[in-house]
Amino acid sequence: MTKEAPHRGRDETREERADRKWGDLIQEVRVAQTGVQILFGFLLTVVFQPKYAHLSHVDQVIYIVTVVLGACATGALIGPVSLHRLVSGQRVKPQAVKLAGALTFIGLVLLLATMASSLLLILRAATHDGYVPWLVGSVVCWYLVCWYGLPMWARLRHTDPEDR
Repeated sequence: MTKEAPHRGRDETREERADRKWGDLIQEVRVAQTGVQILFGFLLTVVFQPKYAHLSHVDQVIYIVTVVLGACATGALIGPVSLHRLVSGQRVKPQAVKLAGALTFIGLVLLLATMASSLLLILRAATHDGYVPWLVGSVVCWYLVCWYGLPMWARLRHTDPEDR
């Protein structure tokens, strides 16, 4: 008697899979959207603070770069909502899910850069010690481990090569 291989995955159509993936993606994006919108809103107020005029030229450049990164991250992380609204009912959900996933990934990379540059600016303003770049670099490494390293490790460790 031969053993039948256990059924893996879900028994769903392409459209059902796209619907499920879309729902999952939107839930994930909600978390990132909230964080990036709060951070971006805070960044927009900094230039109106009296202390801004006393920042060094380098710190003002870091601030401008940080605001632009925050604006780009916000755009990328809100992009899937606009994409869904514009293609809803057009029978392109599987393609929209892939595009929205790419926008989300880009948005998370931009959010990482925004958070790193925000931290750099704040720590430079709080202290002028030489350890600031090392501290920021350590936090960026931590983000990379949490956001990309562990998920990739889990993917490689716990999925079949055929499913990747």
